[in-house]
Amino acid sequence: MELRMINRFLPWPTLLRLWLTLGILSAVAGSVQASPPSHRNKESWPSQQQIFNAQSNLQHSALGNVHQQRIGFESVPASADNADEGRLSTEPIDTFPTFLDALDVKQSHFFMLWVGKWPAAIDWTAAVMGTFVSAALISLTRSYDYIVPSAASGGALSLSYPAQTQENLINQYFTQITSFYFGENAFGLRTQAYDDMLWVVLGWLENIKFINLHSSLHYQDTGADADNNNSAAWYGTQFIPGFAHRARLFYDLASQGWDVSLCGGGMIWNPYLKPYKNAITNELFITASISMYLYFPGDDNTSPFALHNNQEGDLRSAKPHDIKHVLAAVQAYDWLLLSNMTNERGLFVDGFHIRGWSRENDSIGSGQCDERNEMVYTYNQGVLLSGLRGLWEATGLEHYLKDGYSLILNVIAATGWNFEDRAKRRRWAGLGRNGIMEEMCDASGTCSQDGQTFKGIFFHHMTLFCEPLPTVPITKGKTFAADDDLRSRHDDRCAQFAGWIEHNARAALRTRDSNGEFGMWWGHGYCRDGDDLQQVPEGGIDYRNAGVPHDPTWQTEATPRRVVEKEERRREGRGTSNWDVNDRGRGRTVETQAGGMAVLRAMWELVDRRGARR
Repeated sequence: MELRMINRFLPWPTLLRLWLTLGILSAVAGSVQASPPSHRNKESWPSQQQIFNAQSNLQHSALGNVHQQRIGFESVPASADNADEGRLSTEPIDTFPTFLDALDVKQSHFFMLWVGKWPAAIDWTAAVMGTFVSAALISLTRSYDYIVPSAASGGALSLSYPAQTQENLINQYFTQITSFYFGENAFGLRTQAYDDMLWVVLGWLENIKFINLHSSLHYQDTGADADNNNSAAWYGTQFIPGFAHRARLFYDLASQGWDVSLCGGGMIWNPYLKPYKNAITNELFITASISMYLYFPGDDNTSPFALHNNQEGDLRSAKPHDIKHVLAAVQAYDWLLLSNMTNERGLFVDGFHIRGWSRENDSIGSGQCDERNEMVYTYNQGVLLSGLRGLWEATGLEHYLKDGYSLILNVIAATGWNFEDRAKRRRWAGLGRNGIMEEMCDASGTCSQDGQTFKGIFFHHMTLFCEPLPTVPITKGKTFAADDDLRSRHDDRCAQFAGWIEHNARAALRTRDSNGEFGMWWGHGYCRDGDDLQQVPEGGIDYRNAGVPHDPTWQTEATPRRVVEKEERRREGRGTSNWDVNDRGRGRTVETQAGGMAVLRAMWELVDRRGARR
């Protein structure tokens, strides 16, 4: 995506942002490339003042007005502790062992190693399940302190029994993820919706992050020497090329969903339905694009592409830290901000159709995103968060972090957390009540397989957003670092969310049954008769739980029957229960288990490890 190719389609503010972002990154890269790698030193890097000046040029340009007027991101008071002490236990939670128990149940109850998959998951939720396991492995590896001795030590070092146990546990779950690489429906996913493809990208990039972290923390000589002494490196590094290739393949396929003929840009959700530009597909594209820039290690494997030769006869390859991924993320985020996709609470609604569009009449209709679906889902508020964090790291521009803080505060307010009156806290606030996150389908027990996955996705991406900021660039010349002041302010802002995270973790833990399996409705027990069932908002279509409507707004005459049938299968249940509300509908599943695991990981990473417990 070169600028000369897109300047015909983009408004000048977005072009200005892209040019300035490219200028910032080029300045950093140029300062490194001015001398050979062997002569790089501290003086060759741009100073903090140079970075500040570059940021100021962008933030004080005419485009700065866009970010002065955050669409729907209103200031929300800091969270307060509104836990109902009479109904929610305040006993201390031993978070890390409880988190490990949740992970063990998820894998031992729902994963089949010999087929390499969670059999009850559908393709896109399986990709998310794999992502959560990779994220759990990141928590495991940095919670342990040991070094695996290399052959060069001559046996002088030995691994203690606790360290052996820890390394074995990590290898156990990593082996399951490598099994999933072969069990994933990689061919079928290529013909599905663009958001389905992008979940695959995020999943394998997350695993690459884990491999690199685990190798650097626990294995000796994993740098340049590892190439000459394979026994010194962790065996998991051999899978990086395959994982990177899959991430690259699915990113390239999904990128075909970017469309400038309607609404001035934005990703289309599903190529088999009428054009629908929704929040999740665009947020995924933002996050996947910036993650490709940050974590993709490059790929020289051309399979299964046709072998295209360039003029010099070289096979097609993909390089790491490609600036095109930053430009794609910046462009997509600017489009999302200007798309009018947030409601009065500052929450992202689901998406837009185009009035009058018709394939049969070969008409684009209004050509504008002007039929808005007012439905609000939790995951639409979450995926963007890790994208914003990545945009900061790739550009050094702090306003991306500020947007993330505002969005989290809006979400917390929409759970009723800020209400002091208990009667008000029991009422639906937009994404829950009593400070507990809910999907609208929770209370009625009508959540589909999609809906059961959403809360876990939110907490996963919130955890990524609130990770401590690096104080040195992760990749010199390509990424930015925070000074002590910014790092401290980021920690302080995220510490404000600790009480709310713990409150939700406690609520989720209450839903576990005798088998340790989490339920979907974390807020059960906080509602009074008549307060529990919620109505779909006016102008909203709950297609993620009720299925894609059989009407011309959504489907065309050419919509394949398999697409409709796939949506219907996501709603299939297993009966009802008169004694446990979390056994209604689809009941306890791998997706609900993953949700409980994700909120516990958020509590471990953002509350316990950082000493933010209330």
